[in-house]
Formats: sequence, structure tokens, C-alpha cells
Amino acid sequence: MASRLERDGSLARLARDERGVTVIEFAFVAGPLFALIIAILQVSLTFFAQQTLETATLKASRQLMTGVDQSAGMSQAGFLTAVCNQLPGFMKCANVRVDVQSTTSFSSANTSAPTITYNAQTGAENPFAYSPGGSGQITTVKVMYIWATSKGPLGFDLSTMSGGNRLLIATAVFKTEPSAS
Repeated sequence: MASRLERDGSLARLARDERGVTVIEFAFVAGPLFALIIAILQVSLTFFAQQTLETATLKASRQLMTGVDQSAGMSQAGFLTAVCNQLPGFMKCANVRVDVQSTTSFSSANTSAPTITYNAQTGAENPFAYSPGGSGQITTVKVMYIWATSKGPLGFDLSTMSGGNRLLIATAVFKTEPSAS
């Protein structure tokens, strides 16, 4: 016995009806599309933060290169403050680490990425150096920022450290200008 839909041709008409196909096709594409848009925004914000860190490092390092900070007897905390003053409001100074080392030649300058160790109570606990050197010496400035990331859709993850963080590093290597004395 045929159903009522089969007898009056409703089932055949329903099969030929293409209204609503666009909505169904968009539903298939929408998830990956929004995941891609979110991933692009995450990568863009991370690149922006990296470039901002590079700019802050160069501006703060300029004072070391000209010998102004050395003449003033600036400490590591003072240099950290100089870097933090160059950062935008969305980057926290508490996440910045500074490592300044001097050497006598460019070939012996250490530009490798550091490994940051953590303590559950105090957070990052690396004792970084602050040795800006004197006139005519080669100085390596590494400014590190612990950037909090969040996992994106479809398993997208920018973290390079534990706890869902990414280590952004800006490095400047330069020869300190000769002093006037």
C-alpha cells in the first residue's frame, strides 16, 4: 500500500525542491571558515606583539649603544623599565625578561634562544644577566616576552611553552659607540 506522499507526488516534488540548499551548503562550510578566521586573527595578533617587542627592544637598546645608560649607571631593573615604557598597554611588564651581555667580538655573541624554567609559586625563575659592557664592546640584548595564547578551533595552537604560553624574543646585537672620554 503506497503512502499518501507517494500517491499525490509530494515525495517527488520534495526531492526536486532546491530551496534551502544554500543554507545547508553554508552550514558545511561555516565551521571551517570561522575556524580559519579565528586562526588568522590569532596569528596576526601574535605577529603584531612580536613586532612591537622588536621595536621596544631597538628603542631601549639605543641608549645602551650610545653609552647613555652605562654613563648613568642604569641597572637591569632600570633597563627593564625603559623597555616596558615602549610597550603598548595590552602587553604586561610582568611578562618581560631582559638579558644583556657583552663580549669583544661579534662571532662570540650569544644569540641563541634561552630555555625558561618555571617554579609553581614564583613563575619564571631564570637569572638573566645584565652586563652592558663599555665603549667599543659588542653587546647582545635579548628581550623576552611570555605571551599567553589560547587554543584555537580545530586544534590550532601557537604555544611553544608550558601553560599555553609562547615565548616571543627580540634580539639586538651592536657595537657600543666609543665614549667621548
